[in-house]
Amino acid sequence: MSAPAEGSTSTIRDSGQLLVAGRLWHELAESFRNPGFWAMSSWLDILVRSRKSFLGPLWLLAPAVVYVFGIGAFFAGMYGSRISEFATHVGLGMIVFRLLMSALIGSAGVFSSSHSFILDGHMRLTDYILQSLARTSFDLLMFLPVTAVALALRGGADLQGLLLAVPTMFLIYLNALWISVAFAVIGARFTDFGHLLVNVSLFMFLLTPIIWYTESVPEGSLRARLMQMNPLYHFVEVFRSPIMGKPVETVSVAVVGVMTIAGLLLATWLYRRYARYVPLWI
Repeated sequence: MSAPAEGSTSTIRDSGQLLVAGRLWHELAESFRNPGFWAMSSWLDILVRSRKSFLGPLWLLAPAVVYVFGIGAFFAGMYGSRISEFATHVGLGMIVFRLLMSALIGSAGVFSSSHSFILDGHMRLTDYILQSLARTSFDLLMFLPVTAVALALRGGADLQGLLLAVPTMFLIYLNALWISVAFAVIGARFTDFGHLLVNVSLFMFLLTPIIWYTESVPEGSLRARLMQMNPLYHFVEVFRSPIMGKPVETVSVAVVGVMTIAGLLLATWLYRRYARYVPLWI
């Protein structure tokens, strides 16, 4: 049996082969080739949570309906906008915000909540990261039909914007992936990290133009500067603006591009450097 790679002190066994913890992209490739655990367990978790309710998993639609049409109808009048227009604005914004914020919060405790399985040593750490992302994706899917209804009531979407939404969503998922990896490692080391993110999430929601229009913020004001410093604002804009037929600011494209590259490099380094300590920390 060959010795573990340099810089690694923990290994996991899969299909008779000894895998080295710390090689992020190798482990992710193996996890994607064997989705049975992380894909099915996340779906079963949703079924278990809703098994005693009358509507079952359909309750996942409730937050989407409340946010898109409830909040959309309430705030539409404040901006003199049609309900369908503002509901679309809210729905498209929530798709991106919910995905990234769920990745931020959910990943922080993903290792500690699975500590008994991790200590058993038969699953990759990336399996638990993908499990958290899959659970988030199932919740996110409930926003798609509700937002599609809002788009239909609005009168449709920009065709080029819809086509651009596919690669943009892939880019957003790449960011959700590196966020999950980095924050899972940090959350395993600092147990209070998840609690901090939960408390920050409300502020981030209010700072992101989901229930308000970007144009409503005075240019050069403190709110405008804080909005520009908020990474979630730029992710929301590059996804939502093309669909609604609006131009995307160059700075938003640049921020998303830089964060994607820098984030993937950071996650790769963090995982290779600290993944071996996760069993000790949890």
